[in-house]
Amino acid sequence: MTMENQTTVSYFVLSGVSNNPQLQPFLFWVFLLIYLLTVLGNGVIMVVIRADPHLHTPMYFFLFHLSFLDICSSSVTVPKMLQNFMADEKTISFPGCITQMSLILLVSCTEIFILSAMAYDRYAAICDPLHYVRTMNKQVCIRFVGGAWLISIFHALTNTDPVLHLNFCGPKDVNNFSCELPSLLEVSCTETFISKMTFLTSVMLLSLTAFCITLVSYICIISTILRIRSAEGRVRAFSTCSSHLTVVVLYYGAGLFRYLRPSSASSVVTDRLFSIQYSILTPMLNPIIYSLRNKEVKAALGNILGKFQSM
Repeated sequence: MTMENQTTVSYFVLSGVSNNPQLQPFLFWVFLLIYLLTVLGNGVIMVVIRADPHLHTPMYFFLFHLSFLDICSSSVTVPKMLQNFMADEKTISFPGCITQMSLILLVSCTEIFILSAMAYDRYAAICDPLHYVRTMNKQVCIRFVGGAWLISIFHALTNTDPVLHLNFCGPKDVNNFSCELPSLLEVSCTETFISKMTFLTSVMLLSLTAFCITLVSYICIISTILRIRSAEGRVRAFSTCSSHLTVVVLYYGAGLFRYLRPSSASSVVTDRLFSIQYSILTPMLNPIIYSLRNKEVKAALGNILGKFQSM
C-alpha cells in the first residue's frame, strides 16, 4: 500500500523546546548562536586538518569526518527549530518530517561508528605502535568510513520503511522539537509494534556493536598505559585519547539513555533535554574539546592564523 493511501495528515505540529511564547525570541537567539558556533567550530577543525600536512594522519582523518557529521547533525534539526521559534504554529510537512527522521537515524548511526573507528585507531597507536602505519593505512581508514555510512544508510532505510506503512490520521502534535522516530510513533493511529521492534532491535544491535568495539579498545588502551613505568609516559599516552573519550561519554550517555531506557522512565521534558544534548550541544562541544585538549590542533590553528596575520 502506498504512503499516500495510508496517510491522512499532511503536516505535524512540533511542540518545540518550550510552549511559552515569551521565551521564543530568547530561545531563537540562543539556538542560533549554538548553531553558528557548531558550524564555525567544526568548519574550522575541517579546514585546519585539510590545510596542515602534519594532521594528515588516521586520527585526524576520522576527526574530519566526525566534524562533518556534527555539522550535519545540527543542520538536520536546528534550522527548522529556528523557523518555528518565530512562527505562530510549529509545523512541519509530512514528507519533511519523514526526511528529517531518516536523516537523524543516518547521521547518529554514522557518528557512533566513526567514534568506534577512532577508538580502534587509538588502540592501534598505543597498543601496537610498531605496526600502526600498516594497520591504519589509508585504505583501511576509507573502508572504516565507507562501512559506517553503508551500515547507517541500511539502518535508516530499515527503520523508515515500516513508518511509511503506518496510518497518521491525528493527532498531529509531536511531543518533541524534531521528528525523532520514538516521538513520531506516538501519534500513529495504527499498531506500531513492528516499527518499535525494528527500531529497538537495530538500535541495540548497532549501538552495542559500536560500543563493544570502543569499550574493548579502551580496556586494551588502559591496560597498556598502566604498564608504562614512567608517570610522564602514562600521561602522554592517555592525552592522545582523552578528547575522544570525553566525546564518547557525552554522546553515548545521552543517546543511549534517550532510546534504550524503559518506557516507565520516560518523560517529555527528559526526552527533550537528552535530545538537545546529543543532537545539538554535543556537536557544538566537540570542536571545543578537541581544540582545547589537543596540542597538535592548537599548533596547526596557530600556524594558519599566523599566516593570515603576516599577509
